[in-house]
Amino acid sequence: MTAAKQNNELVAKRWAKALMELVQEDAGISKEDVLDDLREVAENIEASKELSEVINNPSISVDEKQDVMSKLFQNRVMPIVYNFLFALNLKKRLSIIPDIAVEFQKELEELKNMLRVEITSAIELNDERKDDIRNRIAEKLQKDIIVKWGVDPDIIAGLIFNVNETIVDTSIRHKLESLSKNIIKA
Repeated sequence: MTAAKQNNELVAKRWAKALMELVQEDAGISKEDVLDDLREVAENIEASKELSEVINNPSISVDEKQDVMSKLFQNRVMPIVYNFLFALNLKKRLSIIPDIAVEFQKELEELKNMLRVEITSAIELNDERKDDIRNRIAEKLQKDIIVKWGVDPDIIAGLIFNVNETIVDTSIRHKLESLSKNIIKA
């Protein structure tokens, strides 16, 4: 990961955390609706080359960018999200809205005691086996688990777990590679 991308993620995390704090102060605001609005704005930016160019062009003034954002989002998103966009614009951070949406979703999942896990197997697992694995992980971690399943025949057998960018590799391929390295060292 590049230093710029890493910095954007850190900044996005702070902005997402700040927005979550604002949302939590008002019991009448749905966190899920805020996330939906953030995603809508992010999707619009990612789908429109022109909008992306406006947001990322330093020669376009804050006022001009605010006019564009007002025309596009003032009546389409919740007031808290619209005001948040205004604050981002003032701080010249509109370009990281997609990252903020991702980080806000992580904040929301953490509040709901949820955890995303990627699991890769050598073959397609049946639903019963998937449920068994998901339940065992949930019990062990004491969290509600959201699983993204993948298949990679090259791992031969076993599973690879990716949790918050921490990888636990129980595959035969990994064990064979480790054994091979140990034999070479000996």
